[in-house]
Amino acid sequence: MKRRDFIGKVALGTGSFASVIGTPAAALGLNREVKVAENGAVFEADLVIAGAGLGGCASALAALRNGLSVLMTEETDWLGGQLSQQGVPPDEHQWIETHGAPALYRQFRENVREYYKRHYPLTPEAAANERLNPGNGSVSRLCHEPKVAHRVLEEMFAPYESARKILILKEHKVVSAKVRQNRVQELRFKNLREGSTIIAKGRYFVDATELGDLLPLTGTEYITGSESRADTGEFHAGSSHRPDNNQAFTVCFAMDYVKGEDWTIPQPADYSYWKNFTPQMDPPWAGKMLELNYSNPRNLEPKELGFHPEGIPTADKLNLMLYRRILHQDNFKPGFYQGDATIVNWPQNDYVSGNIIDVSDAEFNRHVDAGKQQSLSMLYWLQTEAPRPDGGKGWPSLRLRHDLMGSSDGLAKYPYVRESRRIKALFTVLEEHVGAEQRASITGLSGQELTSADFYDSVGIGYYHIDLHPSSGGDNYIDFGSLPFQIPLGALIPRKMENLLPANKNIGTTHITNGCYRLHPVEWSIGEAVGMLVPFAMEKKVRPKIVREDRSLLAEFQDFIRSQGVETSWPEK
Repeated sequence: MKRRDFIGKVALGTGSFASVIGTPAAALGLNREVKVAENGAVFEADLVIAGAGLGGCASALAALRNGLSVLMTEETDWLGGQLSQQGVPPDEHQWIETHGAPALYRQFRENVREYYKRHYPLTPEAAANERLNPGNGSVSRLCHEPKVAHRVLEEMFAPYESARKILILKEHKVVSAKVRQNRVQELRFKNLREGSTIIAKGRYFVDATELGDLLPLTGTEYITGSESRADTGEFHAGSSHRPDNNQAFTVCFAMDYVKGEDWTIPQPADYSYWKNFTPQMDPPWAGKMLELNYSNPRNLEPKELGFHPEGIPTADKLNLMLYRRILHQDNFKPGFYQGDATIVNWPQNDYVSGNIIDVSDAEFNRHVDAGKQQSLSMLYWLQTEAPRPDGGKGWPSLRLRHDLMGSSDGLAKYPYVRESRRIKALFTVLEEHVGAEQRASITGLSGQELTSADFYDSVGIGYYHIDLHPSSGGDNYIDFGSLPFQIPLGALIPRKMENLLPANKNIGTTHITNGCYRLHPVEWSIGEAVGMLVPFAMEKKVRPKIVREDRSLLAEFQDFIRSQGVETSWPEK
């Protein structure tokens, strides 16, 4: 079987992978149904995954194709995490179409394109475009509607659900855990719609939640906030450890432009506050938050931004309408859309006024509600007060698209979270491993010879510059160059816990290196590696830690994941 065909079947969930790791799945006791106890409230599976973001979904798909039964829960009613329920088009590197991410992730991207080609009235040119970008947004080569990501993922899981290999419980939130001798025994989840609870038992557990919710519940060692330079030796770390200093979250929303119509929303309750809000940062912010300017991430100097909802150029200023545009009329038959649609995930609606990690539910909700008010105030400001090229104010024809976000208030189902609790791992990725400046200082190399650290235990690769948004502790942007990097297995394994693994932004990075490990394809890569580590460790009857420590086992595991389309090193320059 050619590799291309093999990976295609992996992505669609129709291939047979019973013997892919050397022993038939049936002989391993794998490929079982998710078992439901007689009382209907206890579920059992080989792998229990909390969180159906990109890392959770990738873990599930990888485990399923290798014969495991899976129970996956999700706090919202959409799959896809930052790509769907948080409303963020994929932030990716420039090589994504051909390499630099697992074949399954690239297949998912192609499935998104095929979804548009099957269901939407594209122009002949768009339909023939192998690299269709539905929104032609400048941030990504695949700017598309959040709901399409959710639907494509549901399609990928459909055959496994039909065969009872996976049970996906949406609108379920983890509330407690039972642990014995560094092993998780079970998790308890609350049904957010009905108020009832269920118990999930498994051999392994994956924390793919957005904030690392399983870590405190299971007693897994973790760290939050920004570390000190004394602790990490990182050039860009601060002078002290600040546990509450986490990157801003954002409550994203979608809007389109219907010229000639008035879609002005009612004035938000806290509009006066947000209209006059000036964030307190060091170095200082460019001005008020609700203005068409921000601090240039690279040098923190004030920088003007442009906005024109019809896509008309705004001179040398970035037109924010085009930045995360998810629907571009030119890709569709004339007249089908009334206007272009875009996602608002801009500096103006980054919420820096509070921390949501390790706080009470009431505190979490208070900040998220304030973030919603900030985003609605941003929309109202655009509709009523944003400067126009003709000298007027406001664009009342901007329309809040509730349907594109699948919510009643028009806002994302969940805030876009940039930073999580992070496990204290067997290995922690530091700036010296991936930051261009510090790598050059350590190695004495430059130009084409300069590369990131080579991890002997690599289980994936990725790339993004180190991009930290303003923080709840008052830091302005921290944004600087990184190098194409590897994902070390040691960063995915907690120091003590034996059957709990991370699959989101909760891996062994620092506040600084999280800035390049937190994006869409890297999160997927982390999840897919974890989803293959579990069946491999089960087959070998060893703990994940041993897979890393035993060089022979590690080499076998790396061969195994490469055989399923995972790259463990970047091509030589």
